[in-house]
Parts: sequence; structure tokens; C-alpha cells
Amino acid sequence: MAESYAYRKRMKRARLAVLTILGLSVGMFIVIAALAMLNEGVGRFVSTIASINLFYYAIALACVLMSSAVGFPKWSMFVHKLGIKINWKKNFAIYLSMFSMDITPGRWGRAVVAYTINRITGVRFGKTFPAVVADILTDFLGFIAVAVVFSFLVHDYTVVSVVISILLLIPFIFIYVRQPYEWVKKKLRRMKTLRGIFKVADLYFRSSRSLDAGTYAYAMVFTIPAVVLSSLALYFVILSFGIGISPDLLPTILFIYTSSLLIGMVTGIPGTLGVTDAALLGYLIAFFGGAGITFGIASAIVIFFRIASMWFTEGVSSAFLLYTMRYWRLRR
Repeated sequence: MAESYAYRKRMKRARLAVLTILGLSVGMFIVIAALAMLNEGVGRFVSTIASINLFYYAIALACVLMSSAVGFPKWSMFVHKLGIKINWKKNFAIYLSMFSMDITPGRWGRAVVAYTINRITGVRFGKTFPAVVADILTDFLGFIAVAVVFSFLVHDYTVVSVVISILLLIPFIFIYVRQPYEWVKKKLRRMKTLRGIFKVADLYFRSSRSLDAGTYAYAMVFTIPAVVLSSLALYFVILSFGIGISPDLLPTILFIYTSSLLIGMVTGIPGTLGVTDAALLGYLIAFFGGAGITFGIASAIVIFFRIASMWFTEGVSSAFLLYTMRYWRLRR
């Protein structure tokens, strides 16, 4: 009975979190649309939305799905390196469920998969969590690498990209460097309420040693293509609104996508709501204003790209989360 109650409680919290962010996101889309209509008129904005080419938009959705799937080999490698044995089909479903938590600050809600693996295999949370951390870190490194490299190619925003990258990586110092943790543990070890946390942290640091530099380097082989595929999704959304952007400008698209996402991430706002949207709007007009992207068209692009990159992914991943939640009922 207690286990069933705990399961229902977790389900309720998960639904509440998703619905809250969804509501805020819809509100943000309404604000963007309202600004576009004030700027260019209701009729023109509505006609822009109606003009979307569904063929190109479908390709954008396919790019988003492939971007998610292409990262599975690195996740599988992390799990294998940690000595966790799990059926690859279950592991793939668990991996896909992870993206349902990308709306959380810093994507740390992905830790839910460590709990799912615990219910299936009995492996403790602290032993599995390094895989979650490694997956988030390599994602960040992929965004950072692409944003910084392509900032040089577009000859702008390099300093901003580097500063934001440094800020995003600071939290990982405390996660990967054990000395600060040991100092805190030494000061607070007499507090009984923290003993359980210290046990999990000790297991985490011991387990994380299994992931060496070569593991992270190999992971980037899959991370960079995933970032490129997500950027291609933005490219096809732009094409879907009749803006003829040449493939030669893909480096600019790569910079716009990664840089705007990093700007949103550094704020810690769930789903990077508002910040990434505003950055995308600004970049699209600044770089492609001459190609015919007005404020209204940029607004439509941002709304439909965010639906594809965030809520389409969230929907698919949430379906896998609900599927894997059946394992939460298992007793270990």
C-alpha cells in the first residue's frame, strides 16, 4: 500500500511539473505572437502561420527525433562502464524517457532514469548517477564546442559565448572534483540528517572513476552529430516559412541554435523559457533580416521551432517515461 501511494505521488508530481512548464510555454508563445501582431498586424502574422510548408516541418521533426536517438550509444557506453547490466531494449526506453526532464533547470531532472534503473536492477542511485552527469556534461560540451567554434566563423559574439560556457561548466567542478565535497563532509559529518546523502555521494565519487577521459572523448563522437541534427531542425523550420536560406549559411544556423540555447541554460530557468526564445528572435533578425526574416516571420519560426525541439521531444519522451514507470512498482 505504501509503495502504491509513493508511486501515485511521484506520478502526480511529474504531471504537475510538465503541465506547469507547458502552461508557461504556451503563455510565452502567446506573448511572442501578440508582439508580432502588434508589430506587423494580425492578418499578416496569421497568413505567415498559415503559409507553413508541412513537408519541411516534418523533416524538422524527423531531425529532432534522430538527434535524440543518436545519443543512445554514448548513454549505453556510460552504463556499461559503470558495470550496470540491463537489457538494451529496456535501456533504450529508459534513455528516451530521460528527455522528458529537459524542461528542468540544467536538465538535472534526468536523474529520474537513475531511479528507474534502480527499480529494474537494484543498482543503487549513487552508482548510476554518474551516467546521468556524464550525459548532461557531454551535451553541454557539444553545445559549447559548436557555439564557440562557429562564433569565430560568423565573426561575432565569441567573448559572450566563452563567458557563458565557463559559467555553465562551473557547477561541474563541484560534481567532478572531490575536494570541495570532502571539505563540506568534514564540517557537517556529525549531522545525522546528512549521513544518507554522504553515503550516496561517496558511492557516486567511487563509481564516477570508471568513466575516464577516453570515455568522454568517445561520447563526443555522438554528441556533436546530435547537436548538428537539432540545428538542422531549425534550418528546416526556416525553410518551411518560405525563407530561402542557402546551405552555405548552415554554420550561422549552428551558431544561432547553440548560442541561444546556452544563453537560456545559464539562467537556470526551466525549459530556458523566454530567454532562449528571445535570443532566437534576436539572432534570426540580426543575421537573416536581409534574407526576408521580419519580426513576424522570426516569431513564427521561434514558436514552431520550440514546439518541435521542446514540446514534440517532451511528448515523445513523456510517453516513454510513462512506459518505464511500470518498473517503479518493482521491489528491490
